Amino acid sequence: MPRPRGATPVGPTIVSYSAVVAPSDVVRSAPLDGIRVLDFTRVLSGPIVGRLLADLGADVIKIEPPVGDLTRYAYPRIGSTSLYFAQQNCGKRNVSIDLARPDGAALARRLCRNADVILENYRPGVMARHGIGYDDVAPANPGVVYASISGYGQVGAWADRRAYAVVVHAEAGLIDAGSRMRSDAAGMASPSVQDGMSHADVYAGLMACNAVLAALFARARHGAGDHIDVAMADAMLFVQDFAHWDYAPPEAHDPAHWPTLAPAYSPIVATADGAHVVIAGDPTGRGVFEHYVAAMDRPDLAHDPRFTDPSRRREHRDALLDIVATWCATQSCNELFARLSRAGLASGQVRTVSELLDTAWARERGVLVAASTTLGESVPVVQAPWRFARGDVEARPVVAYRGEHNADVLQEVLGISTSALHELEASGAISSRAPRQRR
Repeated sequence: MPRPRGATPVGPTIVSYSAVVAPSDVVRSAPLDGIRVLDFTRVLSGPIVGRLLADLGADVIKIEPPVGDLTRYAYPRIGSTSLYFAQQNCGKRNVSIDLARPDGAALARRLCRNADVILENYRPGVMARHGIGYDDVAPANPGVVYASISGYGQVGAWADRRAYAVVVHAEAGLIDAGSRMRSDAAGMASPSVQDGMSHADVYAGLMACNAVLAALFARARHGAGDHIDVAMADAMLFVQDFAHWDYAPPEAHDPAHWPTLAPAYSPIVATADGAHVVIAGDPTGRGVFEHYVAAMDRPDLAHDPRFTDPSRRREHRDALLDIVATWCATQSCNELFARLSRAGLASGQVRTVSELLDTAWARERGVLVAASTTLGESVPVVQAPWRFARGDVEARPVVAYRGEHNADVLQEVLGISTSALHELEASGAISSRAPRQRR
């Protein structure tokens, strides 16, 4: 079944980047055309991998249980469609199989024998109980690239632990590090608080996507597939760029130096016209303080006994921040951007997502496009961040309902007859839930 290509821009302030012209002698094609992916994942860490592979042109088939992906019930919604679900699952075909039924599990096993890539983010052992773990699939499909995402890995003391992003953030040091840095930056105790985003899920998904692409590349050279084990806790440790401050031995530290480039130490200031601006870099840091001095045209600060070296500047950090804030309050937002930029400092306005989407940058990049549902609902989704000069890489514009492609996929991939489909539906091995028109 051919899948629709290209996404339609949403609203008056959003454009598609599909108008970018490739060289005339090159035929645009999707990098993963011809790759079939079975996506057994749910919620976020796995679905984001399937979404990215679909954007790259793979035929991604989401295998959804009868209860549906939890995110289908999330708000906000447009008509019958959850925007959370749409963001992570647009462009996928959908087959709904009850793996708890022997005939459903048998159907899944047959599909696995015909897949290039299998994605799953259940706890270790769950897929094997249905006969679709890597060791079950690989003998009949040795070229399969099988990616397993879990909280703490497929083996080991913590393999069976339930894990969501909020839990991994706690275990992997994100909450502690954030609280300590906020306390240090503010000069007062800061309570431990959860972050507003599901970093562990997203980073684990991005790592898994990278690994899948690498494994497909290796398979093209050597013919063999692989089993990829991605742990959310590993991902969070890897992406914490200041984790080394914790695990470095005491003798590696110098009290005169601290992580001045860490985001927590970058000041947020108010401007004369009411904007709030982040300035990258702590003004106490060596090589950063000098840029602030130049931006404010305050060479005298370099001779102030409170600010002559990083240790003294850190000791008097509040006074230095007050000087910076007072000066920023005399500048309009645009004036401040210009002054900081000339002095070699990066800065940005504190915005909401909607405010960023309403900028010329977002319109030119085409960062938001419209997906559609069977009922014709237009659902906005954010594009993946790549822009290929010669590849057909963009959000695929369909959000499927549960089981929408049962017949298409099972007949195309397995050659199942219409009568056999009816039997599978009657037994409950497969099912569907079409959206209902909202009045």
